[in-house]
Amino acid sequence: MNQIRTPNKDAYTLILEAIDSGVYRPGDRLVESELAERFGVSRTPIREALQRLETQSLLARDGRSLIVASLDHNQMAELYVVRTELEGLAARLAARHATEEEIQVMRDMVSEDRVLLDDPSALARANRRFHKMIHLASHNRFLVQQLDLVHRSMALMATTSLAAQGRGEIALAEHKAIVDAISRRDEDAAYKALRDHISVAFVTRLKLDSHKID
Repeated sequence: MNQIRTPNKDAYTLILEAIDSGVYRPGDRLVESELAERFGVSRTPIREALQRLETQSLLARDGRSLIVASLDHNQMAELYVVRTELEGLAARLAARHATEEEIQVMRDMVSEDRVLLDDPSALARANRRFHKMIHLASHNRFLVQQLDLVHRSMALMATTSLAAQGRGEIALAEHKAIVDAISRRDEDAAYKALRDHISVAFVTRLKLDSHKID
């Protein structure tokens, strides 16, 4: 296993980022010794980080082992309720507070992300960057913190809704509508556009999950 040298990050952050980026997926077992080797840190901070992640329900017990947690149907529904409202608020505040430079970055993201339509994983990463830009453009640090927690839990979903046929194209059109509303400083339209975007993503994810049921 190749060692990842990241001296400026603690063990908690390293493991969290590995889960968020899909290095470790729901159901994967996390072993102290392997994590210590991968990240080039001692086992004590790894153990402390795992305990913290378990407390936050990002890890779960499977016998004596710790695995990356997964969300059941009800947990996913609850998460989307919170995400929908918080994301909508972020869009509303972005329409009020975003700088012209921030709006231009969002526009560029929508345009540049079109080349990723055939790569759902890359498009999912780009989607997170786009939403993060809206969060930051809200200029409300407490809202950004809460949305970070929500998106951290989103990593516990095994698939991305952008993997659905045609969803990427539709999502980018929705992104454009969100940016257009923010650029017009239309707070109500921005709020509605982002809430609708999350709602469609949730429906898409439910359909994807329904195909897994025997």
